Amino acid sequence: MEQYHKLFWPQAGVLLCALTLAGSVFGVSTAKADVRIKDIASFEGVRENHLIGYGLVVGLLGTGDKMANSPFTRESVRGMLERLGVANIDANLLQTKNTAAVMVTAKLPPFSRRGAPIDVTVSSLGDSTSLRGGTLLVTPLAGADGEVYAVAQGAVAVSGFRAEGAGATLTEGVPTIARIDNGAIVEREVGFSLDQMKSVRVALRTPDFTTATRVRDVVNTELGAQFAEVLDPGTIEVAIANKSNVAEFVSVIENLTVQPDSIARVVVDEKSGTIVIGSNVRIGQVAISQGGLTIRVKENPSVSQPNPISIGGTTIVIPDTDLDVTEKDSKFTILEGDVSLQDLVDGLNAIGVGARQTISILQAIKSSGALHADLEII
Repeated sequence: MEQYHKLFWPQAGVLLCALTLAGSVFGVSTAKADVRIKDIASFEGVRENHLIGYGLVVGLLGTGDKMANSPFTRESVRGMLERLGVANIDANLLQTKNTAAVMVTAKLPPFSRRGAPIDVTVSSLGDSTSLRGGTLLVTPLAGADGEVYAVAQGAVAVSGFRAEGAGATLTEGVPTIARIDNGAIVEREVGFSLDQMKSVRVALRTPDFTTATRVRDVVNTELGAQFAEVLDPGTIEVAIANKSNVAEFVSVIENLTVQPDSIARVVVDEKSGTIVIGSNVRIGQVAISQGGLTIRVKENPSVSQPNPISIGGTTIVIPDTDLDVTEKDSKFTILEGDVSLQDLVDGLNAIGVGARQTISILQAIKSSGALHADLEII
């Protein structure tokens, strides 16, 4: 005897979220294309390094930190002036509003050489309302090891703005965050020598045994020998055959194409109502019913006034409530066993299910054990 899972759509009053799917259209494609190894993996050791520093932005038009509320800004200004030869400054007398304390962050690209420019991001640390029109003073940028790798300075560029009057304030974007293109100069290089490497490790961005095995096979086929081996689902180690030109060797590997594999997964973003269903998703034999109960309550209160020149009369409100209950006829659609993504979409469309109902239906299918995939809600 065939057995079906009955999934009844919850009544309208139980719905907690109203999520929409842009266009309410599922893009269905089961074809898989080969991609380059460089697009799904990185090479171990070839990565960016984060830099951070503390500095001052000056030249602001009265939108800087208030010295009374930001003592670190006041002490930084005093220390800067002393280093520049302006001694005996009483920090308590500093009342300027044209200076803001900021944190400066940047990413040091791999193989960056001394003197190379990099972009920096400047973020307000105190109560400054805008960094527009300011200039960042010399700021050392250090890495996680505490060593200074770059120095930043220059005029900041702010995309947002803030306009304030006596009775209203208008803020567009985030005026307390700015960027300086090519605002830092690399002063120290990260030691890394390609010609000293005996092997390179390919690190998959999405670890998977099947994908790792395919990468190993395509590399060995290209090199004509067993140079590559799988260390774990996310790492493939490739021995370097010719150390005289490691860069060319790596270039050959990263441009090889492979067909990546992935687990079956359904991703639901409840905030935006976006639903992404992978092509490997399969659903067991299941019957789906979609229906709903709508209750409309309308209040039409009326007012009763006492007669003119009456003693003891009061005005009262007489409630008048109209109730309207509408029940939508539910209907079943049956999805045969081991259906594909196309079959799932066709089945949901057959019963007129929109994006709002699809999320709960997918959750119910998962709870019934008929969804053969991971359901990830972000």
